[in-house]
Amino acid sequence: MPVLLAVPNVSTAGDEAVLHKFRTAFGRRAQILDVHTDADHSRTVFTLAGEPGGLAESLVSGAEEALESIDMSSYVGMHPAIGALDVCPIVWLREEDREVARTEAVAVANQIGGIGVPVFLYGELAREPGRAERSYFRNGGLAELWLRMEGGELRPDFGPSVPHPHGGATLVTARAPLAAFNVELEGADLDAARAVAAELREAGGGSPGVRAIGLMLSSGRAQVSTNIHDPLTTPLGTVVEEVRRLAAPLGARPVEAELVGLIPAAALVDYPADVPIRGFDPEQHVIERRLAALGD
Repeated sequence: MPVLLAVPNVSTAGDEAVLHKFRTAFGRRAQILDVHTDADHSRTVFTLAGEPGGLAESLVSGAEEALESIDMSSYVGMHPAIGALDVCPIVWLREEDREVARTEAVAVANQIGGIGVPVFLYGELAREPGRAERSYFRNGGLAELWLRMEGGELRPDFGPSVPHPHGGATLVTARAPLAAFNVELEGADLDAARAVAAELREAGGGSPGVRAIGLMLSSGRAQVSTNIHDPLTTPLGTVVEEVRRLAAPLGARPVEAELVGLIPAAALVDYPADVPIRGFDPEQHVIERRLAALGD
């Protein structure tokens, strides 16, 4: 059986008791490779590895725990979110496992819909091109999603026709590995971070496959938060250098970075030494090394 990854994002930074419940739920029939919690974003990202079937069971268990532990009516995180279990991608590591991952993702979506949470398929599983981006569902937040669903403009792929009362909705896809990568700036305010993000993202004429937003962290430092959809074509170092170029005319510069979850080794090619990735450990955060260690 092929090994697949999954990267469920839950909309809470939680306390240790809450996170323990999620570890138990997501670890039912999958191996937890990484847990990344961010209080500013009010988000915790789990990276799981497992075989088809068992992985789906673990993800549905985590979705059920999200309904127990998170109430989206009080969500205040900086990260755009519409659900307690906000996004749930299944990740293939080999091209020959792509169809297996797609099948697993649809099975997960169907089962999450069965517990009363509407599910939207995005990315390459989207029913039409306009629904491919997560921003299509997240724009305006959960309140706007309620209005769009109640008015009949937006119908889910699985589950009820309106959001769950406190669990919201969930986005599901199948994809290759991407990089969730954040670059922190010195000498920048929120407007500057947003300006850099606007030019960095693919939609603004920037790097291929890059999605980006500008944020101001509680530490007082500005952040350019990105998703790099193809980190082999656009490695992390390329993104840092683009941020450096765009920030310089604004009197700002990148000083530190953050990786959420795991990445392929090739994404680190030519990474600049002067912008360290906080807490990065190649043995823990490079996919190939982590999976090799599991097999030892």
